[in-house]
Amino acid sequence: MAHFFLSETLGASADGSPTADPAVGATVSITGAEAKHAVTVSRVRPGETLLLGDGAGLVLGVTVLSAVPTELTARVDTVTRTPPAVPRILLVQALAKGDRDELAVQAATELGVDGVIPWAAARSVARWEGVKIAKGQARWSAIVREASKQSIRPWLPDVLPLTSTKQLAQLAGTSRMLLLEPTAELRLTAIAVPTDDRDIVLVVGPEGGIAPSELDILEQAGASRVRLGDTVLRTSTAGPAAVAILNATLGRW
Repeated sequence: MAHFFLSETLGASADGSPTADPAVGATVSITGAEAKHAVTVSRVRPGETLLLGDGAGLVLGVTVLSAVPTELTARVDTVTRTPPAVPRILLVQALAKGDRDELAVQAATELGVDGVIPWAAARSVARWEGVKIAKGQARWSAIVREASKQSIRPWLPDVLPLTSTKQLAQLAGTSRMLLLEPTAELRLTAIAVPTDDRDIVLVVGPEGGIAPSELDILEQAGASRVRLGDTVLRTSTAGPAAVAILNATLGRW
């Protein structure tokens, strides 16, 4: 399988404004850390074919013309433009101890989630405070980027800022919010195919689950409880499992 590298400038000019997609036969280049990784780590050499994307739907099939750690240049062989998914699937992942929240973010990205929202839940053992807030979001963004490259995704999922339960309640009023709760009566597999374009927001609690007070707040705001099955999954696996089910429900798979 071809290597896949991301460069946000492929579909934009130097000032960041959108431009026309590169034409077949045109020459494109990637620089910086991505070029260095391609040449020094992935050992990309002239004559090889690979894929380049801008994370916003554009994927180019290219043949490498030159490859040095500071810049990789290539000839465009194919141009593919993929529209964004509608409705979007967003994962609200509660902060969790160890690397369980990061594992959830990585797997959900590979499975096709369209956005990730870190949540400071009442029962979260891990906490992002002070400088940890920016560092945590940057860490999740790096995980999403690498997982997107591994799975060759045309669209790079957003990693939104750390959110509170109050902010989630506001989001519940404008989206279709589903609370993953093992005691819920309704199974996620029984959810009907959406008839509108509202975002589908999956909310996953931390190790101790979503607190009763949070369930009440979010339900009153319009969210619904759903369960995955008769077993209780870890916070690292519940979100990815739910994304997989929705992929089938929405016809993505």
